[in-house]
Amino acid sequence: MKKVTVFVGSARKKGVTCAAAREFLDNLRSLGGVQDEIVVLSDHNLGICRGCKVCFTRGEDLCPLKDDRDALIEKIMASDGVVFASPNYSFQVSAFMKTFLDRLGFLFHRPCFHGKTFTGIVSQGFYGGGKLVKYLEFVGLGLGFNVVRGACIPGLEPLVETEQRKTHQVLAKHSRRFHERLSKPAYPAPSLMQLMMFRSGRTSAKLLAGDDNRDHTHYRDQGWFDSDYFYPVELGPLKRAVGAAFDRMAARKIRQREG
Repeated sequence: MKKVTVFVGSARKKGVTCAAAREFLDNLRSLGGVQDEIVVLSDHNLGICRGCKVCFTRGEDLCPLKDDRDALIEKIMASDGVVFASPNYSFQVSAFMKTFLDRLGFLFHRPCFHGKTFTGIVSQGFYGGGKLVKYLEFVGLGLGFNVVRGACIPGLEPLVETEQRKTHQVLAKHSRRFHERLSKPAYPAPSLMQLMMFRSGRTSAKLLAGDDNRDHTHYRDQGWFDSDYFYPVELGPLKRAVGAAFDRMAARKIRQREG
């Protein structure tokens, strides 16, 4: 059984976003081999990031905010599939979702969700939801997930019949894509974008961060300074060459910045 958890950024438990999350999970269960959970972020205590950078430099365990961040991260770690679902508020994800993402900031430096499948769901009234879907996909990529193309659904209430039909169709296709990715190998060869992000991140951790910096020690302890990628993977000749080029490009930018 695969565990799939949806993190909902809407406080309206009977609203469109929560309903979409339930329908998405119902679809997954019908495809077989899935158990699920919905986590409503407004039910949890999440502080506003103060930008102190302690999590970057000294470690996330020294964060001055004592909230539910780690409990929510544990739910992600216990999941095979993760979904971030948010309404479109003022052309961005909701405040609950953005606060959650900000509390995960150190994990964009030190991603740990490799092997897990991710996607996003956005509900919107009129405009801009497509860009938010792309944003959540990029977030998932930065956190190390295997990213499945997300979905944007109508969010005006009450939904007219054509909108209801469109929502069912979109979520049905979306859940099939997600279920298919869940069934594939958990650790695929990285895309060129993923390879670039890894090589740039490790070069920054190696050259910019001091030996006692948490980013530096984490990359060192994981063996990432000497690896081809975050996890063992066979890179073809082209990707090995491109990866080396990314290393040189990142190092050159850092030298230019310091010079």
